[in-house]
Amino acid sequence: MASQDRKTFVLDTNTLLHDPEALAAFGNNDVVVPLGVLEDLAHMKHYRDELSKNARVVFKAFDTLKKQGKGELKDGVVLPNGTCLRIQLEIKTNYSPNFALNPNHPGYRILMAALLLHERGEKVVFVSKDLAMRVKAEAMGIEAEDYENKTYSYETLYRGLRRLEISKHEIDTFYKDGQITLNQELKFSPNEYCVMQCPEKSSAVGKYDPKTRCVVSLLKHPSHIWGITPVNVEQKCALDLLLRDDIKLVTLLGPAGTGKTLLALAAGLRKVFDENTYTRILISRPIVPLGRDIGYLPGLKEEKLVHWMQPIYDNLEYLCASGGSEANETLRWVNESNKVEMEAVTYIRGRSLPKMYMIIDEAQNLTPHEVKTIISRAGKDTKVVLTGDPTQIDNPYLDRNSNGLSYLVGRFQEQRLFGHMFMEKTERSELAALAAEVM
Repeated sequence: MASQDRKTFVLDTNTLLHDPEALAAFGNNDVVVPLGVLEDLAHMKHYRDELSKNARVVFKAFDTLKKQGKGELKDGVVLPNGTCLRIQLEIKTNYSPNFALNPNHPGYRILMAALLLHERGEKVVFVSKDLAMRVKAEAMGIEAEDYENKTYSYETLYRGLRRLEISKHEIDTFYKDGQITLNQELKFSPNEYCVMQCPEKSSAVGKYDPKTRCVVSLLKHPSHIWGITPVNVEQKCALDLLLRDDIKLVTLLGPAGTGKTLLALAAGLRKVFDENTYTRILISRPIVPLGRDIGYLPGLKEEKLVHWMQPIYDNLEYLCASGGSEANETLRWVNESNKVEMEAVTYIRGRSLPKMYMIIDEAQNLTPHEVKTIISRAGKDTKVVLTGDPTQIDNPYLDRNSNGLSYLVGRFQEQRLFGHMFMEKTERSELAALAAEVM
């Protein structure tokens, strides 16, 4: 006999696309996938975009879980964690002719499957990333909720930089020795930066070293990197992160104009062309989140990428222009070197990428699962940099808390290979700064 507290979670298509592991994420409860969801996923497999790849991952997850559990999917497969996973074949059909829901609507069969179980007395919870679908479910008397298993609050997200009040003697010691041991009660995250200040107006900037448990000086590097000089403390710390070879994963968050992409690209050019630390720069960004990819645009892949990668090309031209009259020659030399590769996120999956400097721009439009897939492509000696603004999301099923970039920061905060900087000050122009502040 089922427990009275046991619930039936009916999953929408977008929930599984967001996180295929959602099938086993509801503990000792029933997880139901309507047949309409499987039809949606099967239809998506015909495309050549990120959706098709995610759909295939979901079907593989079904196969894996079926082998781990006991039973058949039509009756319910009991998983090791107590979840009973089943596919719902039936939907409610005996409804009033005046029923307002359009039978031709794509979500019709999914909602009617949930309604049938609700009317049979099960404690149904409809789980969807689509607000409109949740509103419809609640209008039908069904409890509905967003899928929030992989979320971190944007408001309380790790900043990567803190300010401390210490004595002038300690600041003088830091400058003399290049490091300082601060109060152990100050719990730093690995590679966290701090601005140390004293009442006498002296200040210093350092980075917490998890190995020595000291705050150490920033790297010494040229006054400018490909014509770029940090103009505030956030940019200074971000550039330090980008140039450290022992930090393999870096995230830069902040509004437009804070210099995230420009700094990442400048550091990549430094590491590839000047220091030969990495063989190539691979730059990518989501094409059309949860939509058709560049395969539907005319022309060769390189021609299609020009439109989507234009912000990257603009930054590259700006950096090469630092050479003055030789700007065009520098840009031509960079392009002809074949050391800068533009790629759509769709085509990264499946590749092995050793000794590369990877930049994933606009990463806030990726799901946690997609971010995990991209990072898992990193081969030996590869550095991965993700930039984005979680307050500017184009993906209709993500928000500032559930996007892959925020999730990554929350999960990796205590890892030694990871560094993060939240960049708040807009430096693009006075107008851009004003727009970021008042709009």
